[in-house]
Amino acid sequence: MGPHGEPRAAELAILVQRIHLDPQTGTGFELPRGGLLRVIDPTGEQVSDVTAFAKSDKRKWLSSGRSIDYANTIYLTKGHVLYSNDSEPMFTIVDDTVGRHDFLLTPCSKQTFEIIYENDAPHPSCFSNLVGALERFGITPDRIPTTFNAFMNVMVAPNGELTIGPPRSRRGDYLELRAEMDVYVGVTACSAEMSNNYSFKPIDIEITT
Repeated sequence: MGPHGEPRAAELAILVQRIHLDPQTGTGFELPRGGLLRVIDPTGEQVSDVTAFAKSDKRKWLSSGRSIDYANTIYLTKGHVLYSNDSEPMFTIVDDTVGRHDFLLTPCSKQTFEIIYENDAPHPSCFSNLVGALERFGITPDRIPTTFNAFMNVMVAPNGELTIGPPRSRRGDYLELRAEMDVYVGVTACSAEMSNNYSFKPIDIEITT
């Protein structure tokens, strides 16, 4: 309660929806300005690709380049703002129990498995899951950008080489984002073996407003 007995803002938040994502799946939904998105790793060592588009103008999307540029770090965590491609605040990271996420690598795709894994067999991918989840909002495949890869553990060597390690997340760890504008959001339970320590696992989502 506040100093005069009134509820604080956090106490007024109402849980609107819980979503359970089975391994190698994704979903899309609307999140209003001020709404909170909590991405939860229920079992540990799983990655979740997150992207978003402005509801008012789908030409505005969550931007890796702008967010990293303005934060001056590739390791975005609690207190950092995630920006759109036209430099408008899109999310604020309000809580983070892991502290290591990736905003460099694109969502895994059919080509990812062909080029990196040398596997041309049919394979679920975060890109295809995001395309399917966001198409009802009029988001076309060519607009899917580099995603914010919650819990993904990407290490950078002095020579610039990237190494993907097991996620640092453990059972129940989470990342919480506050929407700074009305957005369409896509979230996945990642399908790439290296990203999640070679074991496909679920992701849980909580949405509060």
